[in-house]
Amino acid sequence: MSGPTPHASSLAPRSFGKVAVLLGGRSAEREVSLRSGAMVLAALRGRGVDAHPFDPRERGLDALIAERFDRVFIALHGRYGEDGTIQGALELLDIPYTGSGVMASALAMDKWRTKLVWQATSVPTPRYVVIDAATDHAQVAERLGLPIMVKPANEGSSIGMTKVRKAEELAEACAVAAAYDALVIAEQFVDGPELTIGILGRDALPAIRLETPRDFYDYQAKYHADDTRYILPCGLPADAERAIAREALRAFDAIGCRGWGRVDLMLDRSGAPQFLEVNTSPGMTDHSLVPMAARHAGIAFDELCMRILALAAVGATGGPRPREGGSRVE
Repeated sequence: MSGPTPHASSLAPRSFGKVAVLLGGRSAEREVSLRSGAMVLAALRGRGVDAHPFDPRERGLDALIAERFDRVFIALHGRYGEDGTIQGALELLDIPYTGSGVMASALAMDKWRTKLVWQATSVPTPRYVVIDAATDHAQVAERLGLPIMVKPANEGSSIGMTKVRKAEELAEACAVAAAYDALVIAEQFVDGPELTIGILGRDALPAIRLETPRDFYDYQAKYHADDTRYILPCGLPADAERAIAREALRAFDAIGCRGWGRVDLMLDRSGAPQFLEVNTSPGMTDHSLVPMAARHAGIAFDELCMRILALAAVGATGGPRPREGGSRVE
């Protein structure tokens, strides 16, 4: 796991060497990633970092090798960027990169297997059913109760998600999710406040409470709507927020995550957290939640980017190591 989060004031921009900002990619979240990457790139360059955009959809790994990058800031979202794929390539190239390693990235991308780990480590998560062609939708509705959230297991940004209020709507919702992923889950809806907690190094950032007049916090609410409310401070008593932050760090650790990320959860009617997922490469747009929480904690966007970059690592031990012919970056 990562150590204490460095302060940007202690970081010499040129010590990072030549930095690639990976953006775009091939996933359904490409447009969001392009926006995230552009903002990260501008922030790093503004701090004097020798940063360059790199879109893996447009350029191959041979170009990444040829340009001899010393570090990589991953601003990719979804498949091929957040699922361990690019992390594995960077491991082979021995280039330090931001965020979680191969195993944690792949695991966190898969909402079903994340739940299996959380259940094994007593991290609370809503009840669910894995959907397949033989699933009896009426039995799913009876088992989980209504409403139900139906989602593709390996997508982000609420892509392919539906909130189902009637049992007869389940089949169509499952078909929508299956268009994005062969693995579909139906999840018990938790009727309570939705919170998100950013993780930076070993620190939990202030919790944000999310409210939307839409049916749920969907793609439109996340990236385009002007009526989504981001409540910060979240309104919980300080001791309750601290307790939830500790649980969020435990959920993050259980998956094996490192560096930075974001943990999403709901509070049930008793006020207890029910964890939904971990994002290992969260959005960095003007609507994004980690920058918002960091700003509330006194961390400006450019400083946040510098701290994330300073946590770049390669290998299971989580520490940068020197590359032949490259710079050693501490």
